[in-house]
Amino acid sequence: MTAIHVTTWDETGGEGVPAVFVHNIFTWGTDENYGFAAQRPLADRYRLLLMDRRGYGGSPDTERSDFETDAEDVAGLLGEVCDASGNHSGGAHLVGHGYGGVAVMLAAARRPDLVRSLTLIQPSVYHAAAEHPSVAALLRRVAEVAPGVPESMTPEEFLRASTEGIGLPVPEATPQRLRAVAASMRERPVWEARVPLEPLRAAPWPTLVICGTWEDAPELYRTYVGEPQIACAEAVADTVGARLLRVPGFYPHTQQPLAVNAALRELWG
Repeated sequence: MTAIHVTTWDETGGEGVPAVFVHNIFTWGTDENYGFAAQRPLADRYRLLLMDRRGYGGSPDTERSDFETDAEDVAGLLGEVCDASGNHSGGAHLVGHGYGGVAVMLAAARRPDLVRSLTLIQPSVYHAAAEHPSVAALLRRVAEVAPGVPESMTPEEFLRASTEGIGLPVPEATPQRLRAVAASMRERPVWEARVPLEPLRAAPWPTLVICGTWEDAPELYRTYVGEPQIACAEAVADTVGARLLRVPGFYPHTQQPLAVNAALRELWG
């Protein structure tokens, strides 16, 4: 298996129950803009493992990132964490955002024995809400622009179009950011994912779905991204019998870290 990069934050001396975090596009595990930097306070009681998906952060390059491969990496990491010493045979907590949410759902469905809880932050599981008007419109739009990102477009141009083009501030175009953007440009489209939801509904551990309210998001971003994300979060929570937590904003774990971290502490016990 490819050696993916994992950052460990742990103030428990290795005694805390492990929690694995898997990030979305344009980012990496410890990123302050879109990643899980604001969840670091949870390391006071838990062993936080922030995975960089292939092509992102400190993980090796890949020809094409893929949620199925990510799921294999997540399951492999869970196996290493839970089997290495036997101290945490009860499994690990799983947290995934966006594309990473798809990966952790696939991994959890395959290895439920390695999971203590599942937290999904705006999971991009579009098939779960395919009949919703906003999701149906999104799927029509992406079908019309196939085969996807033009080969002539640079990561800098794609980053600007994906942020400034929909009313968001453009993050600094550092080499690490541009590498993450380049990986996102060529990864397998997330709307192709078909996540088996029944195993998650039947699982013995609890699931939490976290979603922003999006009322303060730029109009284009709210229409094209926010409304489909809300529909997906509601559909997934309803289908798998999860608690749905709504928080202000559109990046819950970075904009509302106190609320999100409190919810994780409550879920993890």
